[in-house]
Amino acid sequence: MRAFVVAGPRESAVIEVDAPVAAAGQVVVDVHRAGICGTDVEFFSGEMAYLHQGHAHFPLRLGHEWMGVVSSVGVGVDPTWVGRRVTGDTMLGCGRCRLCLTGRQHVCHDRFEIGIRGGWPGALAEQLPVPVTALHALPDSVDDTAGALVEPGGNAMRSVRAAGLEPGAPVLVLGPGTIGLLTALIAAADGLEVHLAGRRQASLDFARGIGVAHTWTLDALPDVPFDAIIDCTSGVDIPAQAVQRVEPGGRVVLVGLSGSPSLIDTRDLALKDVTAVGILSASPGLAETIAHYADGRVDPRPIVGGTVGLDQVGAALAGEPIPGVSIGPKIHIDPRT
Repeated sequence: MRAFVVAGPRESAVIEVDAPVAAAGQVVVDVHRAGICGTDVEFFSGEMAYLHQGHAHFPLRLGHEWMGVVSSVGVGVDPTWVGRRVTGDTMLGCGRCRLCLTGRQHVCHDRFEIGIRGGWPGALAEQLPVPVTALHALPDSVDDTAGALVEPGGNAMRSVRAAGLEPGAPVLVLGPGTIGLLTALIAAADGLEVHLAGRRQASLDFARGIGVAHTWTLDALPDVPFDAIIDCTSGVDIPAQAVQRVEPGGRVVLVGLSGSPSLIDTRDLALKDVTAVGILSASPGLAETIAHYADGRVDPRPIVGGTVGLDQVGAALAGEPIPGVSIGPKIHIDPRT
């Protein structure tokens, strides 16, 4: 089968590799759609921390936002999975440790991450092996585009839930990228008063165009008592600013990651009685995200700027313009084209 492979920093190609065979407890998925994420860009550039921590090594097969159709199953897997439209969890725990046994497989010390950690091949390929325990079936009302947005949506869902707000409460979302936009859309669907801030006016204009009512540049935030601030940026200085800006007794949710350590003065946390919450992975939020997409409470599809084939992945990761792709922050790949 064809797969996109990164051999080293900014060295990539689409090549023929062995097609996966479903091992016991696994299925093989024919990938219909895969999203390109900021994590993929960091791997492509060689900057991703996992490369330097020993959790990942070149060559890499990227892609962790995906949907497809089950084409075969391994021993011990219900054969009725064949032909079903699915997406799945990125985080594959060992299944034996205390964390896995208490529902926290997404932070298992020995986990694989599809297309990210431990050498598990990713979805920027024609086929993908997945443990059946990681699968989530997609209803017909969630099309292929929305299905491949379940994983980033799960991160956004968990971020909104971590804010712990009642309908009508003001929340500030920082960063109008994919996670920030999905966070804003989910928060609005929950009845929160959503404000979205960023640096680039074009991104804020795009956000308004898909229904985010209150958008601001970071240097012109309104005098609103934000009960929670959700940081979806990679800005090294943003977490500290969020702690300083949030209302006393409020919450700061950290789902974005900077390339270098972000410093927070813990006196600001303690003296304002602020709760800071970190979010790693979509895992506990996947099912609720599918439900929000399925019943129309959230339509994530407008954030996708275009869908292209495997041969355009390298250009997309390099940030090069691609014919037919508009200004939406997310690019999708259809490996069948």
